[in-house]
Amino acid sequence: MSTASQELAFDCVVVGSGHAGSCAALSARDAGCKRVLIVDKCPPEWVGGNGFFTAGAHRTVHGGVQDLLPIVRNVTPEAAKTIDMDPYTAEDFTGDIMRLGQGQSDPAVVKAVVDGSRDAVQWLAERVRVPFIFAFHRQAYLVNGRQVFWGGLVLSVEDGGKGLIAAHQAALGAAGIETWFNTAATELLVDGDAVVGLVVDKEGTPVRLRAPAVILACGGFEANKDLRGKYLGTDWERAKVRGTPYNTGDGLTLAQRIGARLTGDFTGCHSTCWDANAPSDRGDRELSNQFTKSGYPLGLMLNAKGERFVDEGEDFRNYTYAKFGRAILAQPGGVAFQVWDSQVAPLLRKEEYADDVVERIWGDSLEELADKLVGKGLEEKAAFVQTIARYNEAARAFREEHPEKAWDPAVKDGLSTQASAVKLELPKSNWALPVEKPPFLAVKVTCGITFTFGGLAIDPDTAGVISDATGKPIPGLFCTGELVGGLFYKNYPGGSGLTGGAVFGRKAGREAAKLAAVA
Repeated sequence: MSTASQELAFDCVVVGSGHAGSCAALSARDAGCKRVLIVDKCPPEWVGGNGFFTAGAHRTVHGGVQDLLPIVRNVTPEAAKTIDMDPYTAEDFTGDIMRLGQGQSDPAVVKAVVDGSRDAVQWLAERVRVPFIFAFHRQAYLVNGRQVFWGGLVLSVEDGGKGLIAAHQAALGAAGIETWFNTAATELLVDGDAVVGLVVDKEGTPVRLRAPAVILACGGFEANKDLRGKYLGTDWERAKVRGTPYNTGDGLTLAQRIGARLTGDFTGCHSTCWDANAPSDRGDRELSNQFTKSGYPLGLMLNAKGERFVDEGEDFRNYTYAKFGRAILAQPGGVAFQVWDSQVAPLLRKEEYADDVVERIWGDSLEELADKLVGKGLEEKAAFVQTIARYNEAARAFREEHPEKAWDPAVKDGLSTQASAVKLELPKSNWALPVEKPPFLAVKVTCGITFTFGGLAIDPDTAGVISDATGKPIPGLFCTGELVGGLFYKNYPGGSGLTGGAVFGRKAGREAAKLAAVA
């Protein structure tokens, strides 16, 4: 029990200052809560949680260019005529989550995210004034003079996660919503079966916050090395933390103490190919998402033994990067080398691969490149060269057998390594150009962990946290963001996390206002 002597009253308290928590707080205020407080154990310079470290990508149902044109800021009506963007239906979105999650995702939770996605991004654009843009730099290729979008994901934000959190901070400030930083949530206050507030440690002083609604939006446990080892496996103790160092599982601990139900994939997480030279225990607030290294579909990935270990062309990058980060961690030393030749290297995104962002290792021949990589951790130089030679042989054989196939990075072009005469045991299923034009480029990568998939069970209609004993929502307790369990398993379609945080944050905020109205 808390020994806090100071007690204050609010209509709603939100734990976490990231994207999901900000959506919840503003929605609560707009729905009628007069006294809304956000608490976060981070210092003010770390505001924004993991949302700050994203590219700002939001996956949403949409009807094509004309549907989304009114909410983006980087396209004129005239320029829109040069864009090819297929509609992305509810069936597409649902299918992507379920396919990548091997059918294990909770259908009701998935449906809530999908059905609420389009309205959520509209609200973000209009109410929060999030500066949405079409993600030409991440999700489109210029093909025959037209910008061709791929992979279902089309929306990003000016200045990425930095721009997203700046918009939230401005909206919260205008709404008069206060944030207490350096304030850790330590205990949920319960009266009978209902949550009635929260105890916090505010810069060393315990304070009781009475409120009819508490919304947990404080992330998963990805920054907690011990919990990563416990749930994900000991290999994950060496994964690099991509974002905030303050997501250490506090929400899970608080909710478990009062009997909340855990659910979802506690052995799974969102991870990615990450700069091997990045900081280990936290993201860099300047470079942020630029440590991501997602250019592997254009080339190859080899481990320290000089062997390929994934099908780099299995699918579009935003459907494979989460699981390929895991694959890298399983390699010797938990590292790999991404390799390209000079015909595709100019297509790599400058924000991820520019000279001032990442260490680029060049060689005038594959042998010279291998020599240089020995100093970076490559253990089997001959195998490295032989693997690429074998790949090149297979890629050339396929092109000779299928001259009608044209390389096209904007579609799954079917240009593979699987000719009838020559096949690789591990194929590259699309975009399989020979790596043959010098000079050759390599970048050393590792696994960066973003957030964990296991979390709290919620009512998808209200975002209310479910009691393990009753199977019903715990009155007064809600959850949003990365702390929601059951949405993602094994893998993740890019841009779904921010969308889910907005959808359930808005639901939680509206429900909080209902409780405040009768408190």
